[in-house]
Amino acid sequence: MEARRALLDDSLAGAEIVARFDGTIVDVGSGGGAPGIPLAHAFPEREVVLLEAARRKCEFLERVAPANARVVWGRAEDQETDWAGVAVAKALAQPPTALEWCLPLVREGGAAVLWVGPSADRERIAAVAGRIAGELEDAPSGFVVVRKTGPTPPGFPRRAGVAKKRPLA
Repeated sequence: MEARRALLDDSLAGAEIVARFDGTIVDVGSGGGAPGIPLAHAFPEREVVLLEAARRKCEFLERVAPANARVVWGRAEDQETDWAGVAVAKALAQPPTALEWCLPLVREGGAAVLWVGPSADRERIAAVAGRIAGELEDAPSGFVVVRKTGPTPPGFPRRAGVAKKRPLA
């Protein structure tokens, strides 16, 4: 019970940030559904896409997703670019890598919101953001917010696995 409450509270801690950006919410690497499912309940009028590469996890998500959430089995690198209002990720990868997977999904004016720990290297994150049409914004402790400032540059997202093997920063 305590773990569920902690996951729920942690997921909803980003709701105020997510609310600043209109449009579809995509939870990249949704896993067990956090933060995507709590955000879907918090924003019942918005579409939430739960993007997950592991089929087994998708089967679970399909059973528990609310009506406004759609489960997509696939990798971030294989999705269309520039379509979501906001991409969220929690415990996906190191923040610069997670950003490289999330920001290309977001349209100009939207943002990527990452749940991060206290050791997140904001300089590295800012360097990656600059290469993929993003700009680091001020954010509450525990979060990184990168606003999309233009269309996804040619060559991004890079092929599956490349961002993790050869990070941009």
